[in-house]
Amino acid sequence: MKKAKSLVILAGGKGSRISKYLKNMPKPMAKFNNFHFFDFLIKNFSKYDFKKIYILTFYRYKVIHKKFHKKKYNFVEINCVKEKKAMGTGGALYFLKNKIKEDFILINGDTIFDININELIRGLNKNSLGAIALIKKDHLNNSHKLNELSLKEKKIFFKKNGKLINGGIYFFRRKIFKYIKNIPSSLENDILPNLIEKRFIQGKIFDNFFLDIGSPKNFLISSRKLFNYFHRPAVFLDRDGVINYDYGYVHKFKDFKLRKNVKKSLEILMKKNYYVFIVTNQAGIAKGFYKEIDFENLQKKIKTFFSKKEIFFNEVQFAPFHREGIIKKYKKDSSLRKPGNLMIKNIFKNWHIKKNKSFMIGDKISDKKAAKKSGLYFEYAKNDLFLQIKKLIKN
Repeated sequence: MKKAKSLVILAGGKGSRISKYLKNMPKPMAKFNNFHFFDFLIKNFSKYDFKKIYILTFYRYKVIHKKFHKKKYNFVEINCVKEKKAMGTGGALYFLKNKIKEDFILINGDTIFDININELIRGLNKNSLGAIALIKKDHLNNSHKLNELSLKEKKIFFKKNGKLINGGIYFFRRKIFKYIKNIPSSLENDILPNLIEKRFIQGKIFDNFFLDIGSPKNFLISSRKLFNYFHRPAVFLDRDGVINYDYGYVHKFKDFKLRKNVKKSLEILMKKNYYVFIVTNQAGIAKGFYKEIDFENLQKKIKTFFSKKEIFFNEVQFAPFHREGIIKKYKKDSSLRKPGNLMIKNIFKNWHIKKNKSFMIGDKISDKKAAKKSGLYFEYAKNDLFLQIKKLIKN
């Protein structure tokens, strides 16, 4: 299966239809339940094995750049790129031509369509330029040209009173840039209709959660919809000794060996729609056995390994500190380090979590103490993690 290594988010629009609710903020920075809409987008899509996220900005760009530019989330580097002038969605995308060297995913910055990105890419014709995630028309009535579509054998057709619309998520091969010839231009109105007519773009239908905040009606119900959808149970896992065998300061992928039935355990959590978080002490950084970049590189490889199996970690928190360390920067006590519970607190702050249905699994007394401080049910990791988790999620 072809892989997309970059995620591009269109975020340059003004949001004229909902301007009275935005208070001079760019549309993706609208707040719902104490989170910016962009927070939901970044968290939802950074679980995939992207190397970089590009945010294309224009209107009130400084607000977005201040929060996200040159930051990392879930080991994905975020870069904000400002248009010199408003160039439309097609022109904004073309502006990235020299930065993106491989195939990529493109999403709208004012919608969430929670599809499986890998499923969109899987099975595409090798001669196609890309694919559009389609949704049934009753979810939304768009104003652009891609609102009356039909699908036959993955091929998209324009059809009067068609029952499908563009869901705002695209997979594009890099050669799409050759077809953006006029700037400014609209991706939806100028570029894609022509490519669809030529059968260069395929489509797949999804029936997943969809929300467009761009209309007053949708904007006013977005807080409730976002909370209801993203309010989920979570499992907090220590890494070494729970996910993999603890051989002592594991920091190379060749030493990362999965414990019994870990893959099956994580698969059932995906199926049951649990958030999966890793909270891990990494004293080896403080003690000089490896560096923070070594930990990060290992986690990236772990992420790639599990992503291929449709298993995703929503966030990884780690504590590099230890009072007996030799690296001055890390030689100290920290509430991040278990039995402190700041790693868990950070996650609760960043996500809508059903605490009463969540739990933690670890292999040390420090894990148990951190869980207790956080009000989480705790169990020590058993030999067969699958049977253990299967029992826990039934209770």
